[in-house]
Amino acid sequence: MIGKGPYIPAKQLNGIAEEMDWRLRVFDSLSYPTIIIKRDKTLLNANKKFYEIFALSPKDIIGRKCYDFFADENVPCHSNECPIHQVLKNKTGHYLTRHYNNRWEDRVFSPILDDHGEVAYIIESIRDVTRVKLLESELTSYKEFIGRVVESSASAIVAADRQGKIELMNRAAKDLFKVTNGDKDKIRYAKQLYHPGQAKEIMKMLRDESIGGKGKLPSTTVTLISADGEEIAAEMTAAIIYDDQGNEVATTAIYNDLREKLAVEQQLKEAQKQLAQSEKMASLGQLAAGVAHEINNPLTGILFNGSLILEKLEPDHPFRQDMEYIIEDADRCKDIVKSLLVYSRRTDSRKNIVQINELVEQSLKITRDPKTFGNIKVKKLLAGEMMLINVDTNKLNQVIINLVINAADAMEGKGVLTLKTYRDKGQKKVFLEVADTGPGISEANMTKIFDPFFTTKQVGKSTGLGLSIAYGIIEEHGGRISVKETGEGGTTFVIELPQYIPAESDI
Repeated sequence: MIGKGPYIPAKQLNGIAEEMDWRLRVFDSLSYPTIIIKRDKTLLNANKKFYEIFALSPKDIIGRKCYDFFADENVPCHSNECPIHQVLKNKTGHYLTRHYNNRWEDRVFSPILDDHGEVAYIIESIRDVTRVKLLESELTSYKEFIGRVVESSASAIVAADRQGKIELMNRAAKDLFKVTNGDKDKIRYAKQLYHPGQAKEIMKMLRDESIGGKGKLPSTTVTLISADGEEIAAEMTAAIIYDDQGNEVATTAIYNDLREKLAVEQQLKEAQKQLAQSEKMASLGQLAAGVAHEINNPLTGILFNGSLILEKLEPDHPFRQDMEYIIEDADRCKDIVKSLLVYSRRTDSRKNIVQINELVEQSLKITRDPKTFGNIKVKKLLAGEMMLINVDTNKLNQVIINLVINAADAMEGKGVLTLKTYRDKGQKKVFLEVADTGPGISEANMTKIFDPFFTTKQVGKSTGLGLSIAYGIIEEHGGRISVKETGEGGTTFVIELPQYIPAESDI
């Protein structure tokens, strides 16, 4: 036998050739560009797809080093960075993503082992993932954009998973619920944002399609609870998030703080109420002035002639007592006329600067009738700081006396009368509160207490002008009088007056 190699029968040679043929066909039929690399990083061959994609021929790659062909370098890659080195070292596949010339490629390096389990060759498959990467980039940008929108929203946004665990809370929500980085464990579940049982009611409404449609809750007012337990009046809209199969996977809610809005609305209502009361008082004041003027003239005649007749009647005259009654009733009418004149503000006003505490003490001295205050404890909570007001002391005394007497009447001679003074330095206001422990004012009477001639006392005991006159006097001084609170524990009236600030003073 001539030749150096072993003898191989022709039939076996045909079998080897046939096996090589189908292996080459498999290699060429791979859908991804693929190349065979020797252990020394020499490019051995590539499949048909590789040559088509990169518009190359075998002579362009066979025999070249991979680092020369792919990286245009004269020296091999660093061993820690080289995927071929990792395959040779570990005898397992290796994966990397490469970006160059606006193109993204996934590269998979797999070992081809010999009969002894050693790496004989490395096969590298290249997959163009540029489109996938661009889509991923767009998705990432979109997610970042949505995240910025949510985070920068002025409305509080909260999202929770199906178990109610909060997964998202934007900056506005953290501010609304007073959640800081150290308070994350204080509010972990959506139900902690509400009063007990309220979260279940909201979910029930969300699932009721008759309310806002499937998984939607239109704008509704709720009371929320912050991390420190403060109640928050808020407007809320909510929705259930579904997956592609229609299963509930999460919920989201948007909240808007209503506290400032409600406070402004309340102030507006109070201002409208004050305006309506002022207009009513002005109209009634004009009427009162006219009535007082018309009554005063005939009343003067009745008192004058009645007094003359009374002087001429003998002590035992049968008409003498009747005439005394006439004069007494006429005097009472005279007092009512005086009240009407005060109410109409036709009397002169003489203002002077006084410490409000002194005014309170003066008024108490006048009203301390033992019969009225015998079983009433007077409690004075007068601030120890200087609180000057520029007022007509006679008129202010009249207001305080009226409030004190009303309080004593409400307590029916037994209870605690509290007078409290304080100031708001920032607003430059001085306050006086007069509180009793009586039965309080009924809701039906609250809107009428400052109306002229309205009284709950027995006929003959009150003209019903006291509080309306007090209202007019305080308004005349640029202040305000109102009921701070009332109920079974008693009633508190509060008077608010401008504080007098002397020139070049820090008082």
